[in-house]
Amino acid sequence: MISQRKRLSSGLSVTSKVFVRSRNGKALKIVREHYLRNDIPCYSEACNKCHEIIKPDANGELPKFILSKDPNKLKDGSKHYIILDTNIILHTIDLLENIQCFYDVIIPQTVLEEVKNRSIPIYQRLRGLVKSEDKRFVVFHNEFNESTYINRLKNESINDRNDRAIRKVASWYNTHLNDNNNSHENIKIILLCNDKDNRLKANSEGINALSLLEYIDLLPNGEDLRDLIPADSNTFNDFNKDNETSFPEYYSDARIMAGIKNGTLYQGILNISQYNFLQGTVQVPAFKKPLLIIGSKNLNRAFNSDSVIVELLPKDKWREPSYTIIEETSLGADDNAEDADSIGDDDISGTNGVVSDKERLLLAQEAINATNAQSEERRLQPTAKIVGITRRSWRYYVGQIAPTSVIGEDSGNSSKSCFVILMDKLLPKIRIRTRKSKEYLGQRIVISVDSWPSNSRYPNGHFVRSLGEIESAEAETEALLLEHDVEYRPFAKNVLDCLPIEGDNWVVPDLKQTDDPQLKKRIDLRDKLVCSIDPPNCVDIDDALHAKRLSNGNYEVGVHIADVTHFVKPNTALDQEGASRGTSVYLVDKRIDMLPMLLGTNLCSLKPYVDRFAFSVIWELDEDANIINVNFMKSVIKSREAFSYERAQLRIDDKSQTDELTDSMRVLLKLSKKLKQQRLDAGALNLASPEVKVHMDSETSDPNEVEIKKLLETNSLVEEFMLLANISVARKIYDAYPQTAMLRRHAPPPATNFELLNEMLNARKPGMSISLESSKALADSLDRCEDPNDSYFNTLLRIMSTRCMMAAEYFPSGSFGYPEFKHYGLAVDIYTHFTSPIRRYCDVVAHRQLAGAIGYENLDLSHRDKNKMELIVKNINRRHRNAQFAGRASIEYYVGQVMRNNESVHEGYVIKCFNNGIVVLVPKFGIEGLIKLELLGDVNTADYNEDKFELKFTDLNGNKRIVGVFDKVLVDVKSVKDEISGKRKAQLLLK
Repeated sequence: MISQRKRLSSGLSVTSKVFVRSRNGKALKIVREHYLRNDIPCYSEACNKCHEIIKPDANGELPKFILSKDPNKLKDGSKHYIILDTNIILHTIDLLENIQCFYDVIIPQTVLEEVKNRSIPIYQRLRGLVKSEDKRFVVFHNEFNESTYINRLKNESINDRNDRAIRKVASWYNTHLNDNNNSHENIKIILLCNDKDNRLKANSEGINALSLLEYIDLLPNGEDLRDLIPADSNTFNDFNKDNETSFPEYYSDARIMAGIKNGTLYQGILNISQYNFLQGTVQVPAFKKPLLIIGSKNLNRAFNSDSVIVELLPKDKWREPSYTIIEETSLGADDNAEDADSIGDDDISGTNGVVSDKERLLLAQEAINATNAQSEERRLQPTAKIVGITRRSWRYYVGQIAPTSVIGEDSGNSSKSCFVILMDKLLPKIRIRTRKSKEYLGQRIVISVDSWPSNSRYPNGHFVRSLGEIESAEAETEALLLEHDVEYRPFAKNVLDCLPIEGDNWVVPDLKQTDDPQLKKRIDLRDKLVCSIDPPNCVDIDDALHAKRLSNGNYEVGVHIADVTHFVKPNTALDQEGASRGTSVYLVDKRIDMLPMLLGTNLCSLKPYVDRFAFSVIWELDEDANIINVNFMKSVIKSREAFSYERAQLRIDDKSQTDELTDSMRVLLKLSKKLKQQRLDAGALNLASPEVKVHMDSETSDPNEVEIKKLLETNSLVEEFMLLANISVARKIYDAYPQTAMLRRHAPPPATNFELLNEMLNARKPGMSISLESSKALADSLDRCEDPNDSYFNTLLRIMSTRCMMAAEYFPSGSFGYPEFKHYGLAVDIYTHFTSPIRRYCDVVAHRQLAGAIGYENLDLSHRDKNKMELIVKNINRRHRNAQFAGRASIEYYVGQVMRNNESVHEGYVIKCFNNGIVVLVPKFGIEGLIKLELLGDVNTADYNEDKFELKFTDLNGNKRIVGVFDKVLVDVKSVKDEISGKRKAQLLLK
């Protein structure tokens, strides 16, 4: 290889690399050119030279100088900038985001690219730090700077070359700012690196290189930051070396790839049982039923939701799912964090024997046969063990320090190990080291997991920050947002800069007096009698409707949706933030917006009495609500009124109201009933969920009442026309973009999902069953499952059926064949989300695609590229799921607060039975609680009949009792605080 550099023009040079390859006796010359510049600035406000060399970008904007001329000082009073190497970023991103440290940070381009190649999530967090400008992080493009670019030496590894490139950046900054600039006092350049060999080389070159710990010790607040330093492999060594702990080592990458290829290994997502933390399942396409993972050694250090590689166990190790409740907190509750690494014999033994690949293929065939079996052995499931983890689901976790793990008196500033019990009971406790364990007792704290060595019974992690006192509303709300990975930080400045400069004073421009060609394409619909119908106090009004009778006897019906994409343009910081958040999140006491409030509650919101931009879908419907034709248009509307569901219902029902607006709502209601009947006739499902509403005191904001949500006819009115709009738009954008249309599908449930529920019905309600031939068959069978002695039973069965369903998901149309587009629950062949762009990013994409489909504007490339669309839907599917879980967790917390001083007796229904407890649903509060056997009666008298799904026992009063699934029971409901996890929950006691 020959490398040479030459100057092309002022400010531009090129380095050429020539490769000569010989193949089949022929020479092949490859020339690669790498362009270098001399106008890349240092981005420091203290520099008096770079302002002379900078040039505007393609938009005519000059680069910003971010690094402060008066940066933070060390203990000795010296000002400093920090240059980070790759491993520091990969292992300490939490600390980099901490507001107590790390300001004026330089990220060499070499480091940024290495981080991107090794961890996309951390790369995205790092880019977020750079974009926000709050902490003054800059990326220095050393690979294109004439003064800092270096060639790779002969026999030099890529890692060594990159280390040398980073040292070159540190050396250049030191010379550039301190030797060549005389307008300021010296700014110390510190290279942060935990690689001892690299630090030695840097120091020998006159570079000030420090380890993370050395740097933290130099900061004025260093003592407070020591606990935030991630645990390395040596941190807990003193506590592992004398123990006999030994998890199986993971298979090598080569062995895993070969095993997946030849069918002896399988890949899937681990799901830990909600009631038994030592049992998990992995669904793999090869088997109808999931593979069972039983015992801590077979779970092999995997977390819930990890992407894992599994290997089948011999047939004599196959098991039925456990009918025993086992909670992590009940085992090892008194473990000493300083010495807690022995693993007991709670696992399936005999998993270390050598089994050939041929035998494993035979095992796989037997497993397929077992999962297809209809015999009395149908409950037997193949078991497996985890032999590798391809993707960790690790994130920030919230918990509290276990009081029993804080032992002894504080001795100076030495760190001690302690356990953190996480709020998520499906996860193990985490061992951290801190000097402030007693100070953090009784607080919600955030931790991050660093590692789980094979010789440690528990994962190792580090403290990130405290959220506040347990049970304080602020700490608990922030905890549940973190637990469900909801982005709740304020919008960054670069996002807010994308908003209209007029702010709240923005108004719809005059369509007749505009030179904007796109505005001229808008249709003026301000003469239509438009109104909105939403929940009470709704401020982010996405949708509005109108209807009128046509001269031919048909009806004109319009759905008008907030035109968010007028303000949110593709590839802007605002668009990227909305895409990242994916959805708004609704909690009991607050709303976490996907878009800034100026848009969501004002400029986009279809408020009454003001002109607003909208995207309108207008149908001509006949008397039976059949579509005659449909048109799509960007429009301007003026809503006449914003109704709540209840107020709209009262107005419709009031016979004395005969104005045009009320009459139009009556037309909408009449047509909506026909639309709903059409869906039900086609097989749409009418499922249920135990939804409740928490009422807050208007003065104190304290929760004071819980009620079951009531649905009015007006709820259904809005729902039916939103469904119709979503279906119509889905057809239009699929016709225009058959490979990348943003759609939503709901797959039919596998028959195995309903096996257990049907077994329960057969045993407890003879003659009842759920049919699965089609959604219509399922809907009809649910209608037939009525208990004349219990009006709530049908609702209960619909709730339990909902849990057997597959989750609906967003997808780009090119990912599936048309038959797989079907939305099973709605019984339609194609569907999307278009009607809520203020709070869902899917709808934003659908708006852009519809605008392209009708020729209003060109569609951005990101929504025409299948790979980019795959990334978008992957994120919004996850965000949508998390938002749902966060909302439910918020209701659960506030229901607990309402019940805090309100112990009472209510009706409940048994929905699960185990051999050591039952699970009861209380409809009044929409909660379900576990009642363990020790609270029911005499543990020694229990007899669980798994065929009848019933538990026999002698209660605390000496009476013999039988409790089974679907039984209506009376329970004493009170709110108690779990002393181990710190979570307040409903405690149910059988009366």
